[in-house]
Amino acid sequence: MGEALDEAVLALATGDVPVGAVVLGPGGEVVGRGHNVREAAADPAGHAEVVALRSAAAALGRWRLDDCTLVVTLEPCLMCAGATVLARVPRLVLGAWDPKAGACGSQWDVVRDRRLNHRVEVVGGVRAAESSELLRRFFEGHRQEPGEGAQGL
Repeated sequence: MGEALDEAVLALATGDVPVGAVVLGPGGEVVGRGHNVREAAADPAGHAEVVALRSAAAALGRWRLDDCTLVVTLEPCLMCAGATVLARVPRLVLGAWDPKAGACGSQWDVVRDRRLNHRVEVVGGVRAAESSELLRRFFEGHRQEPGEGAQGL
């Protein structure tokens, strides 16, 4: 999770939400890395998990990551949970839970949905306080007081 937290910090340089992810290979080595790049790359799919999964697939030369572990600082959204299932990742380790948009147990449980052909083991709350604090500080700095700009938003 330390490597994923390091990735999350990199997102701050471009104003992206500080979420980071790494994919661990079968021997525990990092085979893919990613952090949010939606702002930096003007990419709506530029979530940390998608970037890390793509990086791992390229490094391993295969799309099936069925012997890998995805480690991410924030519970994946619907898109990222779906990508995790489609990549056949067997294990997901997450930091902070996302009660508003999480799709791995909070709002939805896509990764363990019995209607799908693959299910993911979820290990949650790993270094959750650090992950949450990084996000809290980021959003605290982006909130505006009433009357300071974007009114009605």
